[in-house]
Amino acid sequence: MKILVCISNVPDTTSKINFTADHTAFDTTGVQFVINPNDEYGLTRAMWLKEKQGAALHVATVGGASVEPTMRKALAIGADEAIRIDAEPADGLFVARQLAEVVKNGGYDLVIAGRESIDYNGGMVPGMMAALLDMNFVNNCIGLEVDGNKAVCMREIDGGKETLETTLPLVIGGQKGLVEESDLRIPNMRGIMMARQKKLNVVPPVDANPGTQDQRFDKPAPKGAVKLVAPDQLDQLINLLHKEAKVI
Repeated sequence: MKILVCISNVPDTTSKINFTADHTAFDTTGVQFVINPNDEYGLTRAMWLKEKQGAALHVATVGGASVEPTMRKALAIGADEAIRIDAEPADGLFVARQLAEVVKNGGYDLVIAGRESIDYNGGMVPGMMAALLDMNFVNNCIGLEVDGNKAVCMREIDGGKETLETTLPLVIGGQKGLVEESDLRIPNMRGIMMARQKKLNVVPPVDANPGTQDQRFDKPAPKGAVKLVAPDQLDQLINLLHKEAKVI
């Protein structure tokens, strides 16, 4: 079995977020980037399949040279090979087309992507890839077992969970629950040293136009000042909740 894990290079959640170019572009100055958490769950699950079934495990991303430290971390965790598509990730459709081309050329049986990245939260790429590749697709995946050509997936649905059986080739959109947070892999010294010897292939992008264009980014509005209401002013509290907070 041959597995491709799609990696997004995202800002660490502790980073301070700012925008440039009149609020039309993300300012990367001083921002630390990490593997997208949803992708990290997928990478760990893929590592289990590699160790139990001898699967070949590759990782891929779309981005410039600045994303290579993140890809090296994936290699240090245990991926066999990394692929960087040398283009800026313009939007979800553009990224999906680039990754779909990698899947076509690589002959992968299983493609694991995070259900969404934590920076733009688009949630589009896994489903678009599956459509472009005409592969089976399971989103919001929190469980995955593969036996030969069959896969059993569990996914979150409104009010519960659903277990599905499907066949490879398959694309999943993974999330927390695919493995436990305590099971996430941390690169050790041996893995870091071995990662330096593993292939990090840089490939040119295919010709694909973005389907959307960012117009403007805005931070959430600052919270207003707290209004204190005396314990005996119940009518005033009800009036504020009704007319200002609009929660009753």
